Amino acid sequence: MPGTRSSGLLALGGIVLAAVLATVGHLEVNDDLDPWSLTVSDFAVSDRGGVIDTAMAVLAAASVVLLPALRRAGAGRVPLALLTAWSAGLLAAAVVPTNEPGSPMDTAAYVHRYASVLSFLALPVAGWLLARHPLAGAAAWLRGLTVASLVLAAAMIWSAYPGDRALLGLIERLLILTETAVITTLALHVTLRRPRPAPSGVDHAVVTPHRPGIPVGSGAATP
Repeated sequence: MPGTRSSGLLALGGIVLAAVLATVGHLEVNDDLDPWSLTVSDFAVSDRGGVIDTAMAVLAAASVVLLPALRRAGAGRVPLALLTAWSAGLLAAAVVPTNEPGSPMDTAAYVHRYASVLSFLALPVAGWLLARHPLAGAAAWLRGLTVASLVLAAAMIWSAYPGDRALLGLIERLLILTETAVITTLALHVTLRRPRPAPSGVDHAVVTPHRPGIPVGSGAATP
């Protein structure tokens, strides 16, 4: 299906662009920021409206591009709604800034936090549901990545609260990489997916209308 394949290719292009922008954003920030303990949002707020925020918005757009293709592939309403929630949460986190590291959280910072939580939890659940149907060809990858995402999300929650932010930045980056891999797997499946073959045993031959005086199946030629 050309339209479905085009959506997959467009999504893959967006994912690659988002990865490049995020990498550039990390290289350009202040050297005093520690990627092991500070989150991607902490890096982004130091360059508000910069390439990291743009990378998050591009990844959200790439995910939205996949929705019509997944719907045509037979995806149900629940996983599509969860993918929409992932995209919306990611976009909200890009638009609404968190607080500066070490400063008290304000309303915008709470919006940013819970938008991020919504994204991080919605995507792996959507991936698990899509692994059942219709993306059976990618089931093993999707299940493995979604389990890894949920484990990393739990580790991030532990680090953010009782763990005193131990390796919080590293855990979050591993979580982002894993969830980006989920979206990449979906995009690849949509791009490489082939139409289902016709059921075996179905006769596609043209049936010649029966003419009076000519026995059916006699092999007589029809003018």
